[in-house]
Amino acid sequence: MKKTLALLLTLLLVCTALTGLCEAAPTAPQVYVSITDDTGALALAMEAVTAADHDGDGAFTIHDALTAAHAAHPDGKDAYTVAQTEWGLSLMELWGVENGGSYGYYLNDAMATGLLAPVAEGDHIKAYAYTDLEGFTDTYSWFEAPTAEVKAGETLPLTLYALTFDENFAPVSLPAAEARLTVNGDATETVTDAEGKAGLVFDAPGIYLVSAVSDTMLLVAPVCLVTVTE
Repeated sequence: MKKTLALLLTLLLVCTALTGLCEAAPTAPQVYVSITDDTGALALAMEAVTAADHDGDGAFTIHDALTAAHAAHPDGKDAYTVAQTEWGLSLMELWGVENGGSYGYYLNDAMATGLLAPVAEGDHIKAYAYTDLEGFTDTYSWFEAPTAEVKAGETLPLTLYALTFDENFAPVSLPAAEARLTVNGDATETVTDAEGKAGLVFDAPGIYLVSAVSDTMLLVAPVCLVTVTE
């Protein structure tokens, strides 16, 4: 009887330990990655990737998401490199662009704390290479939401913002006025008003990539992936 009880207790402890191990292994989140190259063109727009723990540090991070996004494309693995610098883990190459470390990356359209910032299910990572390597005037911009859904023939309201800095170099979000919207890379006649607002109508169902360009600012291409239904 004592041997049986001891065996049951041992099995219970083993099962409890195995349960704890299973609970300690969280599922890698699916996130979305957008990348703008050094010409200002969108190389990726809201591409779904699994941010597995590629570097084995026990966390799911922006670095993991960017690694996965590059690895999903031909020759992409060799087009993304990082290095430890005095500022921590730093970008050395993005989408094949090597420009001496002049890159930016945002998490859910907010300034990220670093490449090792954690990511969660559904997050949007947007990385870009600077196009202006002298004045660094590239201005981060974003729509109020990175995805939208609208019925064909109905107006989709959009609001565009731009990130600027005050006299103390603190970030300030402002409406991006007089920016021309693009659809699948083609310029439209639609321009944002003083509040950064505009509306688009889509004639046919499908998936459309909406972005924007400006004559007054060097915008980092904003992203809104629009699903148009019947």
